[in-house]
Amino acid sequence: MRAKWLFLTIAAIFAAGVVLSALILNTKEDKGVDLVAINEVVKTIESQWGHIEQGDYSAIKQPFTVIDNSGNVLYQTAEGLSTTINDAIRDRNAIVDVTINGSIQGKLIIHNEEKELVQHMKEQLVIVILLTFTVLTVLCALYVVFINHAVFKPFKKLQGFAVNVARGNLDIPLIMDKNNLFGAFTESFDIMREELAAARQSEYMANRSKKELVASLSHDIKTPVASIKAVSELMLMRATDDKVIKQLNTIYSKAEQINLLVTDMFHATLEELQQLKVTVTEESSAVIHGMVSNVNYDDHISCDPIPECIILTDVTRLQQVLDNVLSNSYKYAGTPVTITSTINRTHLELCIKDYGQGINEDELPLLFNKFYRGNNAEGKSGSGLGLYISHYLMHSMQGDIECQNWDNGFTVTLRIKLA
Repeated sequence: MRAKWLFLTIAAIFAAGVVLSALILNTKEDKGVDLVAINEVVKTIESQWGHIEQGDYSAIKQPFTVIDNSGNVLYQTAEGLSTTINDAIRDRNAIVDVTINGSIQGKLIIHNEEKELVQHMKEQLVIVILLTFTVLTVLCALYVVFINHAVFKPFKKLQGFAVNVARGNLDIPLIMDKNNLFGAFTESFDIMREELAAARQSEYMANRSKKELVASLSHDIKTPVASIKAVSELMLMRATDDKVIKQLNTIYSKAEQINLLVTDMFHATLEELQQLKVTVTEESSAVIHGMVSNVNYDDHISCDPIPECIILTDVTRLQQVLDNVLSNSYKYAGTPVTITSTINRTHLELCIKDYGQGINEDELPLLFNKFYRGNNAEGKSGSGLGLYISHYLMHSMQGDIECQNWDNGFTVTLRIKLA
């Protein structure tokens, strides 16, 4: 409201200055030649020709000069008036003949005051314009100060508020002035802050509930796994057949692996995968034979001799990678699997080949994305996390994993860092 009145005041003063200037231009006093007064002055001059200065010339207001035929100045009412015919013509003065006894004896030059009037009018216009623009300048300065206080300062405050929100400082409210022009606008931003704070709290509570659920499920899973381990140990003590012993060892090792994975669930969820702990140590490449044997349930895996070397790996995590890769081969190919190995400069490469249909070439770059499942996964259970987790674990162990089709199936290559 104050801004509106200030703007109207500026407009009114500007309009007043324009109107006043127009009035000055239209009120020019018309001081034309008074013929009656001039005739009386001429008669007085003619009657007083020998002593003109003794005449009464009060009938005429304009200054004048009297000269004789020779151009001599006989009488002058003021200094600086035209004293010759040429000067009078130049200044647009009125020239009247002075006749005595029918003979022209001299000239009466009536001074034209138009120049003085125009100069006076110019001076008045300059004063009005200067005064108008001075007042307008002061009011505009006041308007700028008002705009800065009423508009720019609130927006700067809003900018600082936005920075706090961007940094997550949602506990700092947006303080609003009583006469804030953007009251509803800024109030909406403060409501947004409150809603964001409430949403963050809700998200925190949801994550906490999720972690509590994972911890509860992990505890519940540990109980049957412990039972499986205990039963398998008891059966191992009583078993005498080599095949049964091998199967029971497989059951026990898998139960132990489940126990380790469930322990990880206390520390990481799928969204917090980076918290999975990987401890790299120097190991003999011979451990890989034991890992393959733990997965070779029905002797469908053929593993060539592995070169003797020292590798950098986390045995538990590498076992998890092999389990993921080989379980995919069982699930999607359903064929025997061949494992070959070579040393390639700084890495030991394990090539795990199956003899299935493979996948489309367009899908190869997507296999390691979280939750991605290929077209061949239709009708088969899974979450699309196996290769994603394997990729993360291999990189954490300074290695790599790669997938490719070949003529008679599909190959997954594991590159394990050499010590």
